[in-house]
Amino acid sequence: MTAFEFDKSSYSGSQGECVEVARNVPEVTAVRDSKDPDGPFLTFGASVWASFVEKLIAGDGTGR
Repeated sequence: MTAFEFDKSSYSGSQGECVEVARNVPEVTAVRDSKDPDGPFLTFGASVWASFVEKLIAGDGTGR
């Protein structure tokens, strides 16, 4: 099993409502809830994650 190395965003506040992202595995991005580091996480292929980030940057709220 791959060991993901999760990082919390520098934009995260002290509210505890944060996600952590791991990008240390080639072609995979993992995301988890920072309040539950031993809990489940989601994984995304490189192209899917890149598309998601592009939509965030563009401000596209359609979710498509």
